[in-house]
Amino acid sequence: MKLRVADQTMIRSRLFLHSKRSPVLWRCAGNLVGAIGALYFARAGFSYFRTTHSLVGAIFLGEQLWVVAAYLVRRPAELVSQRPIDWLLATGGTFGGLLFRPEGLHAHLGVVLGTMLQFLGLTLLMVSFISLGRSFGFAAGDRGLKSQGAYSVIRHPVYASYFLLLSGYVLQSFCLRNLLVMTIVLSCDIGRALAEERFLSTSTNYCEYSEVVKWRLVPGIW
Repeated sequence: MKLRVADQTMIRSRLFLHSKRSPVLWRCAGNLVGAIGALYFARAGFSYFRTTHSLVGAIFLGEQLWVVAAYLVRRPAELVSQRPIDWLLATGGTFGGLLFRPEGLHAHLGVVLGTMLQFLGLTLLMVSFISLGRSFGFAAGDRGLKSQGAYSVIRHPVYASYFLLLSGYVLQSFCLRNLLVMTIVLSCDIGRALAEERFLSTSTNYCEYSEVVKWRLVPGIW
């Protein structure tokens, strides 16, 4: 039986609305999962602050609460990488830190230096987040070019802050396991940086930006 023109038009309209809604629903679901994951880290930060009442603990808690909010209000990306390796790198770099354990050598000097590195790392991370605004992401994608604040000094300040935070933790709880976890997580973050640059390499604006801001993570080195 042939469908009437009106029925065909209605079916096409429903299919169109479904195709428009699906990406929105997937994006909302992804944002919610990210916010829940960040809330888990925030809970750990609250427990640490409640136990130590340290400034580092307070900053870490504030940073994680910001991440929770950022996942919920972040700007949709114009394009996102579909390569599985890019998503694996993002997952390893984000959640690999859960494998750390507070065991091993707790030398006084290591604890002091580790706390200093963590404080510097958290400060850089908060400055980087402020510079990012709503252009917060997980895997490589195009969320608009940011060239102000921390991004006027290095191209990947968030990953640089992770390096400081991870190094600080390993100094505080030095053991082979934590050293291995740090190596894996930092390798993922370096891979994320390279994946993002590969993804944005076709953008004229990003190429011009990379000519001005030459260093990726450490000024004068790389």
